[in-house]
Formats: sequence, C-alpha cells, structure tokens
Amino acid sequence: MSHSLNEIEAMSKRAARGAGLSWGLSEEAAKGTRWLSAFGFPGTEMLAELLEMNDQIPPIDVSPVSLSADIWHAPTRRMSPLIAGASLSDCAVRLLERGTITMQNVSLPLLAVPFMGGAALRLGVPVAAEWDGARVATDGKQLCVQGEADALRAKHASQLVFSAPAEMTGKREPVMRAEVCESSWDQLGSFAHRTFAPATEESRLRGAGAGVSDND
Repeated sequence: MSHSLNEIEAMSKRAARGAGLSWGLSEEAAKGTRWLSAFGFPGTEMLAELLEMNDQIPPIDVSPVSLSADIWHAPTRRMSPLIAGASLSDCAVRLLERGTITMQNVSLPLLAVPFMGGAALRLGVPVAAEWDGARVATDGKQLCVQGEADALRAKHASQLVFSAPAEMTGKREPVMRAEVCESSWDQLGSFAHRTFAPATEESRLRGAGAGVSDND
C-alpha cells in the first residue's frame, strides 16, 4: 500500500515512542525512516523489525560503550543503528579528524545511514558507510548507493565503517510517496498504540455521555 512521506514519519514517530525510545530519538528515527522510504528502501519494515528486536531491552545495552574507543561496541555485542547513528552524528567532527569510525555488530545497518546526512551537512563534506557488500554515501541531500539489495538490507553487520570525506557515486533520486508493506505498518501501529494511555474510571466519567446520565 502507498503512503505519503508525512504519514510514514508520523506513524514511525509514534511507534518509536511506543517502543520506549526517548522523544528525541523517536523524532530522529521517524525522520530517518521517512528519508530511507523516500529513496526506495523499506524503511518502515526495517524500523518495525528493529523495534521488535529491541523491545523491552534497556537502551544502554545496545548503545556504544565508549565514543572514544578505536572500535565502538555495545555491552550486548548488538548495537542499535538508531543509537549508533545518533552518536555518530554527535561525533561528526571527530569522524572528520580521524577519517573513519568503526562499529562492531550493528543491527540493520541501513537504519544508521540517515544520521550521516546531518553529519555531512555540518561537516560540509560527504559521509559514507560500508559493510559487507554495501556502500552508501550522502552529502545530506543526495544519496549514493552501491551493492545488491540483500546486502543493503542486511539484518546485521559484523563491522560498519563510516568515513569522511567520501566520494559520491551511484546517485538515487527521491520520491514523494512510498510503497509500504502492510504487515510492517500494522507492527508500527501496535507500537504506536502503546502511546495511548488506558482509560481510567475518572476519564470515562468525563467522557461525553459516559458513566453518567441526566437522570442521576
């Protein structure tokens, strides 16, 4: 089914928040899902899969232990691409100084790519990410892609390497609407539903025509 990018962003934000992500990271996850969808990637499917994978797991367990380490890794040896990407964006200057930042055992690495856009805009140079059989680069506005679909949509990258400045080759053009897998949309909807507070007796009594009548 087809959805506008605005619809994708709104649903993704509610779902990420429902899954327990902070409001800030939920907003970034939503923007990233929209960005990937605009370039023809299954952003909603990948976000839904990640939220299911990390449901009920404390964020610190899938966050980098140290941002100054030669190789970033998480305590559980499985890093969230959203937290990894946000951390990379915060360390944009360090990336340019070092030339590369390497991460180990990152889930769904493509979900980290949108965060490169913000880093590229701040640095004023393109940023690239590479993992087994895939290379993606962006200057913050355009996306360049190299690799087969299976490699780009990998569920796990044993090593994810970011570099700057990067060469831009193999550009993709963005679209205004995206085809969305119905099952992934339903999954996101389930997470989004968690953001709605359950009704209480007081709220029911305050509702129009609920719990009271003019005859009382």
